[in-house]
Amino acid sequence: MRFVPGSKWVVAALFFVALAIPLLTDNSYYLNMLIMVFIWSIAVSGMNIIAGYAGQLSLAHAGFFGIGAYTLGLLMVKAQMSFLVSLAVSVVLTGMVGAVVGMISLRLKGHYFAIFSLCMGVILSLVIEKWESLTEGVRGLLGIPVPKIGSVEFSTLTSQYYLILFFFVLAMFVNRQIIHSLVGRTFISIRNSEELAESLGIHAMKSKMLAFVYSTVLAGLAGALYAGYLRFLGPEIASIEHAFEMLLYLLVGGIGTLWGPVVGTALVMTLMQWLQSWQDYRMIIFGPILVLIVMFLPHGIMGAFAQLKKNQPSVLPDTTDDKNRGIERGVNDRRLAGGESDA
Repeated sequence: MRFVPGSKWVVAALFFVALAIPLLTDNSYYLNMLIMVFIWSIAVSGMNIIAGYAGQLSLAHAGFFGIGAYTLGLLMVKAQMSFLVSLAVSVVLTGMVGAVVGMISLRLKGHYFAIFSLCMGVILSLVIEKWESLTEGVRGLLGIPVPKIGSVEFSTLTSQYYLILFFFVLAMFVNRQIIHSLVGRTFISIRNSEELAESLGIHAMKSKMLAFVYSTVLAGLAGALYAGYLRFLGPEIASIEHAFEMLLYLLVGGIGTLWGPVVGTALVMTLMQWLQSWQDYRMIIFGPILVLIVMFLPHGIMGAFAQLKKNQPSVLPDTTDDKNRGIERGVNDRRLAGGESDA
């Protein structure tokens, strides 16, 4: 039997590489880049659930990212709560706000939903910036304590790397389980045709609410990890520019694919870092590259790989069809031998 390596082996290999990276290098630049890729990939994967699988483009996710970040920061700075408790409260509170926003916004469809979510993102950003008595406004929230779980303090860059890698792997595992479950197929059916899904007995509003709330939970988790890592927050993290950056990561990587958010986030962030030395010309160079990717890879990088895999002929012989043709020939021979003939 021929062994054909599957994607799960590639994922497993990449996981072990990620575990080994801090052991292979102590370069803080590379570790910081990977940490930021993990954090933003979690947030973008949340946008992918609601936009790529449920078919509802939400542009409010930067606001939910900010809610998660500021909730953790405020609880640890002003309420002196532990990291895990603050993280849990951040995720739950972001999901609750997402549920309220979803009950209102998901009554709209298509472009109207996208525009309304954009407005909600702007409102959330303004609340964070202008509520100075709580969030410190443009001065920023300083002095967020180092994350600590029990007696383990994550004060070094390597320990922070492994902490955030754990939550990244956990988020991607849960995403995979949802996408390949009945719930994920329900999301896809709504994306393809909401009217047809409802005719089959699917409660579209309930399913869209579930997708939206879960996507905001991921955004809140990413924001809380961001706050715990940088230990400083400014209101710009909830700005609408970050929402469009997240959408960019998703489109480049492949919307509606499991690993598209990770690939797009890593590629675009790396490219932007490489162009830092060309600060004045960065967008002039990056713009045409993005246009070319959208023109020639409309489904993103991982979407193109999925199409290629779908169109690739099987390397194994089609023994089932050969066997069926042999059976059919045998039946015909017996019929002819018995004096039967086709009309």
